[in-house]
Amino acid sequence: MPNKQERETILFVDDERSYLAYTRGVFENRGLNVLTAASALEALKIVEEQNVAVVISDNEMPGMRGIELLSKIKEVSPHTVKIMMTGSADLSTTLAAINSGEVFRFVLKPWKKADMLRAVKDGIRRYRVLQSLKREDEFILFSLAQTIELKDASTKGHCDRVATLAIKIAERLGVSEEIKQEIRYGSWLHDCGKIGVPEAILNAERGLTDEEFQVVMKHPEWGCEVVRKANLSKTVQNIVLYHHERYDGKGYPQKLDGDRIPIEAQIVATADICDALTMDRPYRKGFTRDETIGTMNEMKGNHLAPRLVEVLLEVLAEEAEVQG
Repeated sequence: MPNKQERETILFVDDERSYLAYTRGVFENRGLNVLTAASALEALKIVEEQNVAVVISDNEMPGMRGIELLSKIKEVSPHTVKIMMTGSADLSTTLAAINSGEVFRFVLKPWKKADMLRAVKDGIRRYRVLQSLKREDEFILFSLAQTIELKDASTKGHCDRVATLAIKIAERLGVSEEIKQEIRYGSWLHDCGKIGVPEAILNAERGLTDEEFQVVMKHPEWGCEVVRKANLSKTVQNIVLYHHERYDGKGYPQKLDGDRIPIEAQIVATADICDALTMDRPYRKGFTRDETIGTMNEMKGNHLAPRLVEVLLEVLAEEAEVQG
């Protein structure tokens, strides 16, 4: 648990004061600073005046509904994680808010203690990740990449290898030091959206069904939402969102082609594919060096930009010379 100086603040908003009193009791002695507000306006004032990690708001309140309050909080404090307490009759509104990114999670009223504790714990975890990303804390960024890899044991070390290779490609293209650093972060985080993909799909020892692949294809957008909310640079966002686009326009999620794909995303995609080919997967053995080079050559002009493949092959040849 964080010490007193590091305590995160959570704010409960409900016009029913009996709920607020009960909630405060539930969260006492859990290493958190617990605040309550009996109206949306009171809650908004609190958020404007101090850092609030998680807001848990009822939806049906007089004056301003919870959904409107959480939307206003998003403008005032974009890193505050928002949880909705909702009755079953209003569930469709809440789900729509989750899908639009307005709300992180919901808890059905009357809520169970275990459900609320879990929702707040997940909200605090998300807040800490967003704060670390905002600071561009290299240790945390790299640790997040390793956490993602734990979901798929066969990818251990992949993100760091992609970063190393992508930076070597970028250096040969004369990319600035600042952009190279962004490429490092983007390489580490390019698959962060896979946190939302079930392990059963990631680790399937067979080809995926169409429905399963549709889930996998969402990970660039899910990942981009994380780094966007963390206020990471546009370069990092581009890498996460577009690293599965193809040079011929047959990639995803937006089917961009050629130079419409940001160059930083093309660089990381080239490094990503090259490293992925060499890894043992549940459904195939990793490629040899010659097989990898042959496959990368075959991808020129369809999956990847011909110039980037050429630069990659120059890097690989140079590495082979050094290794003797």
